[in-house]
Amino acid sequence: MILHSTTLNMLKSKQLLKQWVKECASFSPANFKLKRALIVSKLSRYEFEQMRHPDLSREQLEQKLRDRGTDVENMLYLHNLHKDFERRIVRSFRNVGCEVKLSSRSSLSKDVMSWADVIVPVGGDGTFLLSANRASPLFALSQQKTPIVGFNSDPQHSEGRLLLPKHYSENPEEAVNRIKSGDFKWVHRSRIRTTMLGNNGAIPESTDLFRHTAVKMEQVDTAPEELDWKMADKYKAKMKRILPYLALNEVFIGEQLSARVSHLQLVLNHQDVVNKTKCSGLCVSTGTGSTSWHTSINRITSSDVDDLLKSLPNSCAPQILQLRANVEEIAQCYNQGLLFPPDDPRLCYSIREQICVGVWPSPKTFKARDFVQTVFIKSHCMDASLVIDGSISYPFNDGAKVLLEIHPEDALLTIALD
Repeated sequence: MILHSTTLNMLKSKQLLKQWVKECASFSPANFKLKRALIVSKLSRYEFEQMRHPDLSREQLEQKLRDRGTDVENMLYLHNLHKDFERRIVRSFRNVGCEVKLSSRSSLSKDVMSWADVIVPVGGDGTFLLSANRASPLFALSQQKTPIVGFNSDPQHSEGRLLLPKHYSENPEEAVNRIKSGDFKWVHRSRIRTTMLGNNGAIPESTDLFRHTAVKMEQVDTAPEELDWKMADKYKAKMKRILPYLALNEVFIGEQLSARVSHLQLVLNHQDVVNKTKCSGLCVSTGTGSTSWHTSINRITSSDVDDLLKSLPNSCAPQILQLRANVEEIAQCYNQGLLFPPDDPRLCYSIREQICVGVWPSPKTFKARDFVQTVFIKSHCMDASLVIDGSISYPFNDGAKVLLEIHPEDALLTIALD
């Protein structure tokens, strides 16, 4: 029996992932030695406003915010709520004998990341994703696997899907004691490796979307690599450069101006078909990210189900009426089916609002959503960005090329508690 190349690639990825997980199994929770904890602090809205207006005193800043209609008291309340919880987390780790360092998002570096036995983002999913971007061998230029465990500092206003259950926001000491004693589970989360293809191997300047400032590239010691002749011929490029940030949730590509159409070309699984699309952007997701933007793009509502059933010629038939009585359950079942496991070695791409008239898409059989092993994207956009986990942005305009794929060795090691 001859297997399709995509099937072979998928089997190979699964085998590599199983091998890597098996190697990590020897690193059992019971053998985990917790001595140094790096607490990663959330950037609160109040701190963000302070950064925007560094020359203003506290009184001047608060008056400026009031003048524009901001609820300053609520902003300060949420800021202090987070800071109080952060101090509680620091005390919890120190109480079990840990050395603790506190880092802001702007002070994270490969040195401080490699110092830690565990990285502890405190805040919401955004803080966790930021930490995960940096907790990567590509960023730190090290093969060290530093696990991550996140705490939700405000479970009343944040869902925190990547963080510990909300129970531990009320009882963080319990969580820390369990981690210290090895009473937890490892979860391996696949991440997307982003490789720029071009003729000189240069990486465009990146932007921190939270601070709206340029990001100094940490990967200064690595050099561009030459593409093998097959890849060079197929994608009309000479060099490749791997970006230092691994995407835990998704990579998004699209025009910065949301009203402008994004014009992209995709090659799936290194096939010989070039898929051309005009759309509102492309989202390439991991299993972890399938609970996030991936679901938001592809989910349906009970109204969608009801409208579909009503459009059927026999919409008044008893069996259709019975289905219409259960539209909420049908929609929920469909939306649940959009999710896939965090350690899945596949990517799932989603075309947002794909234009499906005239010659678009090309070919007509091009699916708006599908699972793939790799996806190559070429831009024909005017003012577009490639965004990693909603945090780090790179310009991605006409002629820019990128390859997205999952490597088992890039998986994120996280701590899970029931």
